[in-house]
Amino acid sequence: MLWKRSFRLVALLLGLWLGLDLACSLGAEIFWFREVDYLPVYLLRLITKSVLWIAVFGVTASYLLVNLSLAQRLKYPNPSMGDFRKGRTEQQRRQWEKYSYQKTLHPPKPLRLHWLLSLLLSLGVLVGLMLLHYGQIVFSYWYPDPQQAHVTALIPARLRPETIWQLGSQLSSQGWYLVAIAGLAIAILIYPRFLLYAIAVVLSLLLGSILSEHWDKVLQYFRPTPFGASEAVFGTDISFYVFTLPVWELLELWLTGLTLYGFVAVLLVYLLSGDSLSQGRFPGFSKEQQRHLCGVGGCLMLVIAFGFWLSRYELLYSARGVSYGASYTDVTAQLPANTLLSILALAIALNQFWYALFSVRGASSRRLIFHELGIYLVLAIVIGAALPTAVQYLVVQPNELEREQPYIERTIALTRQAFALNNIDAQSFDPQGQLTQADLKANDLTIRNIRLWDQRPLLETNRQLQQIRLYYRFPDADIDRYSFAKEKPENKKTEQRQVLIAARELDYSAVPQQAQTWVNRHLIYTHGYGFTLSPVNTVAPGGLPEYFVKDIGVGEQGSLTVSSEAVRDAIPIGKPRIYYGQITNNYVMTGTSVRELDYPSGSENVYNTYDGRGGINIGSLWRRLLFAKYLNDWRMVVTPEFRPETKVLFRRNINQRIRAIAPFLRYDRDPYLVAADPQQPETEPPSYLYWIVDAYTTSDRYPYSDPVSEGINYIRNSVKVVIDTYHGSVDFYIADASDPIITTWSKIFPNLFKPLDAMPASLRRHIRYPVDFFKIQSEELMTYHMTDPQVFYNREDQWQIPTEVYGDKPQLVEPYYLITSLPTVPFEEFILLLPYTPRQRTNLIAWLAARSDGENYGRLLLYIFPKQRLVYGPEQIEARINQDPVISQQISLWNRQGSRTIQGNLLIIPIEQSLLYVEPLYLEATQNSLPTLVRVIVAYENRIVMAQTLEQSLQAIFEEEETPPPIVRPVEEPAAVP
Repeated sequence: MLWKRSFRLVALLLGLWLGLDLACSLGAEIFWFREVDYLPVYLLRLITKSVLWIAVFGVTASYLLVNLSLAQRLKYPNPSMGDFRKGRTEQQRRQWEKYSYQKTLHPPKPLRLHWLLSLLLSLGVLVGLMLLHYGQIVFSYWYPDPQQAHVTALIPARLRPETIWQLGSQLSSQGWYLVAIAGLAIAILIYPRFLLYAIAVVLSLLLGSILSEHWDKVLQYFRPTPFGASEAVFGTDISFYVFTLPVWELLELWLTGLTLYGFVAVLLVYLLSGDSLSQGRFPGFSKEQQRHLCGVGGCLMLVIAFGFWLSRYELLYSARGVSYGASYTDVTAQLPANTLLSILALAIALNQFWYALFSVRGASSRRLIFHELGIYLVLAIVIGAALPTAVQYLVVQPNELEREQPYIERTIALTRQAFALNNIDAQSFDPQGQLTQADLKANDLTIRNIRLWDQRPLLETNRQLQQIRLYYRFPDADIDRYSFAKEKPENKKTEQRQVLIAARELDYSAVPQQAQTWVNRHLIYTHGYGFTLSPVNTVAPGGLPEYFVKDIGVGEQGSLTVSSEAVRDAIPIGKPRIYYGQITNNYVMTGTSVRELDYPSGSENVYNTYDGRGGINIGSLWRRLLFAKYLNDWRMVVTPEFRPETKVLFRRNINQRIRAIAPFLRYDRDPYLVAADPQQPETEPPSYLYWIVDAYTTSDRYPYSDPVSEGINYIRNSVKVVIDTYHGSVDFYIADASDPIITTWSKIFPNLFKPLDAMPASLRRHIRYPVDFFKIQSEELMTYHMTDPQVFYNREDQWQIPTEVYGDKPQLVEPYYLITSLPTVPFEEFILLLPYTPRQRTNLIAWLAARSDGENYGRLLLYIFPKQRLVYGPEQIEARINQDPVISQQISLWNRQGSRTIQGNLLIIPIEQSLLYVEPLYLEATQNSLPTLVRVIVAYENRIVMAQTLEQSLQAIFEEEETPPPIVRPVEEPAAVP
């Protein structure tokens, strides 16, 4: 009895500990969401997840445990347990008499040992594969792939025959899977009762966890928004596929696991009853057992019918034909087959329910059930797999273009819709190559904004010159534009300048090991300070970048150093403390008796106390206990440094912060810093630094739309997120109100999103077309610019993204920002640009431009170059640069004696009706990397120039060539003849 009491005590203590952990987590999350003012968002999500988990777990566990208990009552007794003819109870005697009666008067055909053992092991392996499948899904939710962490969860694969086949192939490649599943199958034969009940509970937990992770799709299901467009096969609005079909697929995922394990578990109980393995045979199923098996089998067939019905709609995501989506074979052969198989499965399910309820007498009726299952399996193979394959090879392939043409048209049209490619304004552009010095002067703003500094060399230089202390770090540099007053005082006009801005964040891991104490980590080293801002086109003495904003100044109580009054007027500085950033991964406490390190000043440090809106007050003891448990930091309870006004700031990493609030959105990989004055109330401490993050709504269920590599086939840049670097406030602004998905989310969370007009104008001037979205669109455009079905079928006009040499290695050209005037656009603007070349060729065929300023934000322009003449592509220009004897010789000289050259990004600049190619050349030491800009290479038409500055290169390449004077040589007069 002592061990039972000990076990109960341990279980009670464990339950109390888990309950305390849950309560502390819930309380801390409520406090945090109240701090960021999004508590209703969290509560709705929490309630939805909890209801889903409880409902799925409860229904699954009840169904499985009730059926297992019923099977235990109906199974054959074990003869080795005693003489049941004198049995212990009336029920046991009746079971034994029924078993003996069957054996003596109606002996069925027994199942011999080798068949019985094979069947039992196969069923055990199937149970193991089910656990493996659902376990892998849950594991992927708990421990997501870091490279896919920005992608919202897609609907996992349902447990279908092809899925089981894939799981079986994993066993051959990963031996420990095979050992574990084989061990489980054998263990079920030895301890069937305990393990089958335990697996039922585990499977219920797994299924509850899986469906609760998809709470977002359930909420969308009840608040759909019509797309106003439909597909051609079923004539259904696309909202059905985006909002309704995913929930039906989740339902199939759940019910398949529920009914399949229920059937297999009951079957295992009956097959192992009566000590069948020891006896060497199984005598057959009793009438009650058959009725029970028909009941659970009917539920399984009902789910199979539901799965085949759903597979009709899933044909719109088929990859069978020459284009994505339902092909000729899918529509004419697979669709009728799936419909027929669904109806037949429903009929078989109803027949099994009829037998389970009314127990039709006669062996012929029972044999009919097994015969119809065999016939159904044959039909599933013949009409579900063999017939569509035959149609594909015999009917479609001999005349593929004609058969597939209407389906190719659907794929092109719906893919272009899903990725917003149908909004692209395509124009022809024929470079004339007639630039002059006058044209350059007329486009002076474009020339003054040609980017000579790439992010990578600038960051390396920043880390050498501007980190100030070891504990500061520049994790990223972002391209943006700011308006500055022109140099002449009498001219009050402003002009846009393209700049690189980089935040100086605090990296606690760089603090010396001896100083990495608890007080330093959480109370003193709390924030970064300031930023650098550099024009992209100017160079300081020594080839280093010029800084408009730099250092941490000693004047004005720590303000940053600015280069001029014009910069001071354009860039608000204030106290640029960065409490919330990209690498602020630790939690800190502010308002303590310990002063926070603000910034270094000479040989001393300046200290500060945080007075922002961020943080949660933990002055009371119970709050300290709550957060000590939540953060697993018991020093918070015993430290004497806390005061009544002490606050804890956690989840300070902006990527974690926004994902915690709205995990149903996909976020851009590159948040960028903005310095702006949003005219805050005077009662608050001024804050002028903000992060802007682009957010996307995505789906993998847009019909006929060809998905990208990450599985999504619909995307919109619907949201702009703004995070205050000092106060930590987060605001979500709707940037694309025409997107049905964001409209649905606005219905679900009415207080989460704000209209874009509500964003302060000073911030709205800095929104830009996001690179991630642009990359996805540009990748799809490589194929889906072809709108003619025959051209698409032949792939005769396929494009590709060209390569360039960066450093000394080739890489794909990345989209880049420019300030320039596009052809047919009479003014300069901030655009994002990417060139294209034909597949397996290197000449330029087109470039795609995305506009970012004012009312033109989001508009895409595609300029297509003539095919009948050569327009140099990046690879051809790179080859000409590296083949030039003077340039290559100079690069070879620099690549010696402890230094190396870095060839920067090759930029294609549209000016008037011509193209200018510019590539910066950097030099860095191999030991202490401090890249300096040493040369600028400019290529135009058939000329290439390398000079120390961009101005010199342009002057050399466009200088007027005068006609050389004729060569005059004196001619001696002939000597006189004597």
